[in-house]
Amino acid sequence: MEGGWLAGGRLLLCLTVNLLLQGRGDTFTINCSGFDQHGVDPAAFQAVFDRKAFRPVINYSIPTQVNISFTLSAILEVDAQLQLLTSFLWIHMMWDNPFISWNREECVNINKLTISAENLWIPDIIIMESMTMDKTPPGLTVYVSSEGRIQYDKPGRVTSICNLDIFYFPFDKQNCTFTFSSFLHTVDSMTLGMEKEVWEITDTSRDVIQTQGEWELLGIDMATPKMSVGSHTYDQIIFYVAIRRRPKLYVINLLVPSSFLVAIDALSFYLPAENENRAPFKITLLLGYNVFLLMMNDLLPASGTPLISVYFALCLSMMVLSLLETIFISYMLHLATTQPPPMPRWLHSLLLHGTRATKCCPTVPQKGTKGLDLAPAHLPGLKEPVELVGKVPDLREAELHGCPESTMARQEGEAQKQHLVGLWVQFSHMMDSLLFRLYLLFMATFLITVTVLWNT
Repeated sequence: MEGGWLAGGRLLLCLTVNLLLQGRGDTFTINCSGFDQHGVDPAAFQAVFDRKAFRPVINYSIPTQVNISFTLSAILEVDAQLQLLTSFLWIHMMWDNPFISWNREECVNINKLTISAENLWIPDIIIMESMTMDKTPPGLTVYVSSEGRIQYDKPGRVTSICNLDIFYFPFDKQNCTFTFSSFLHTVDSMTLGMEKEVWEITDTSRDVIQTQGEWELLGIDMATPKMSVGSHTYDQIIFYVAIRRRPKLYVINLLVPSSFLVAIDALSFYLPAENENRAPFKITLLLGYNVFLLMMNDLLPASGTPLISVYFALCLSMMVLSLLETIFISYMLHLATTQPPPMPRWLHSLLLHGTRATKCCPTVPQKGTKGLDLAPAHLPGLKEPVELVGKVPDLREAELHGCPESTMARQEGEAQKQHLVGLWVQFSHMMDSLLFRLYLLFMATFLITVTVLWNT
């Protein structure tokens, strides 16, 4: 029994020494006896297959050079709430296996073979930002050249972390990263290089990308920093992928309708201030804008505060201020035509100065209204003064009744009241014009600011 264990131990030791001695050789030449026109005998590569658990190097002090590139074939989803980018990549890796070589002329002129990836050593290259397990499909093959150059391509759906900034939505640009690095091997055993130039990766990705959805590829850049973890240093390649959102959907469904409603609200200032339909019209616009925001809420990002949300909030605020301005002017007109208070001298002087300085106001003046000579007979709430004036007895009739002085005093009082009403109405129109210009100034400043921010 002990002799059997001893014989087994000697056999294992011999196999180990044999492998080490082979590893110290220059190359491992494949016997061409297994090559013919009908294919290759797997037994010719059996010695190489047995080494798949070990890194293929002649001297373990020399690191293995692995060249990496990728092709971005689709941008599937950008989740702003979870800060995730889902894409489809073709990852390309290339390295040398010094234990594989054959003479092309002796091996029926075969220069390249395809071998199952399960039978060879594969670098443990991962994407550091990936949030899912490696779902490489089984049964992949590698290309092996007669010089021992191995080319390995694998597809994969990658869900990776991306620092998304949605402030400029829907005109936002995002810069996501793919960091390729070895999971176990440090720079002492594995170094990374580029299989293709960055511009080749960018052009190839633009040519093969299949999705014409919300995002488009702008460009790809790269960097090769080292990553230190404790006393270990790992080689890595960082690819910076710049993508941009296509804004046409959001411009048509969000910005254009909102701009139309705000423009209609601004034009409603040209309705006469005395018109009873001006305030209901603005209320209808305000309700319609709220319904529009509720319907389009699904198109907005679920997290963060993008600039478009600020734009909608300010548009809503401007419409509310427009309604409050209409209520204020309507109240002043009502007060002026029912119980006009005495007008202070400074306000009277200001009114005269404003009337001389400009004659432009957004509201349509009443017929026969010029300067301060107003005829507010059609103003709402002026029914009572007009009736009083209509009930004033004629001068001759008053003289026949023997009260000429009281009649003249009453007529002068009514004339003064009408003049005072005209002053307050004119002041209301001037205030309406001033507030309208402030409204336009604020709107222009706001729109210019938002446009400049979106273009940066």
